[in-house]
Amino acid sequence: MKVSHAETENQGGGRISVGGQAVIEGVMMRSPNRVSVAVRRPDGEIEVLGWDFVSATKRHKILALPIIRGMVNLAEMLYWGIKTLELSAHIVSGEKSDNVSAGAKIWSAVSLILGLGIAIVVFAYFPLWVGSAMGFRENPLMFNITAGVVRVALFLGYLYAISLMKDIKRLFRYHGAEHKTIFAFENNEPLTVDRIQKYSTFHPRCGTSFLLIVAFAAIVFFAVVDGIIYAVWGFAPKPVVRLPIHLLLVPVLAGVAYELLKLSDKFSRSSWMGKILVAPGLWLQHITTQPPDDSMIEVAVASLMDSIKNIGISDIGGQTRKEFAR
Repeated sequence: MKVSHAETENQGGGRISVGGQAVIEGVMMRSPNRVSVAVRRPDGEIEVLGWDFVSATKRHKILALPIIRGMVNLAEMLYWGIKTLELSAHIVSGEKSDNVSAGAKIWSAVSLILGLGIAIVVFAYFPLWVGSAMGFRENPLMFNITAGVVRVALFLGYLYAISLMKDIKRLFRYHGAEHKTIFAFENNEPLTVDRIQKYSTFHPRCGTSFLLIVAFAAIVFFAVVDGIIYAVWGFAPKPVVRLPIHLLLVPVLAGVAYELLKLSDKFSRSSWMGKILVAPGLWLQHITTQPPDDSMIEVAVASLMDSIKNIGISDIGGQTRKEFAR
């Protein structure tokens, strides 16, 4: 999932947070009260869809607590990410989502389950098996360092391999368009193609960076978990037993990683520690983002403008909303 965030001020002086994700031939944007997706249709026109949506963290105070808010945010982004990705596929193929046959829906569900199963085996079980095979099962720290290194290596290899595919290259170019547009928005720039193109495709709060933080945080997090299990049970469980325990705790790990991501962005410009936390994610974006063309920027702008249309922004970068839409 390719997600980043930006903030600018509304008329009341408050901060507006906007996140985004690349989809097939398009971009999804999410503001505090709306989710929008813009997709370039086969006929060259841009189709924009939007939904009013307020995060559960804004509606329930308990869900806004640290770590918990990260878990909720991840769940919401997964929901909207999958939903808009599927919609973009239907738009590009010229097939309406409500006309999809029952058989196609079943096959889509089966494919999703199979893909999830393969991902669990490759990225979750195999690293644990390697740690055990190397004789570190009773050493929680070395076991999880080994598993973590294997997991990161597999993740990087996977990203590089898919980046060579033609369709994925285009997806990563839309990812770059999303980043550039959000950068322009948070810097209060006029959202014109030439102004947006001058910005970087590397964003410190990208979802790719989040995944990398999760991978590194997992080393320490699960070393502590396994140490507690060893102390309580009196023995080190096999990988097949550790796996479900680790999977059950992934939401908590994601919540911790979310806080680290926010912390790294907050201090990325003023603290050497923040710069260190951000650096791996920015480096990884050399793979997951590519320079977009002007037409891709236009799609990203269309998505962004729809996502903020319910917010009191009348003047951004010296342009009115009507001028933005031209």
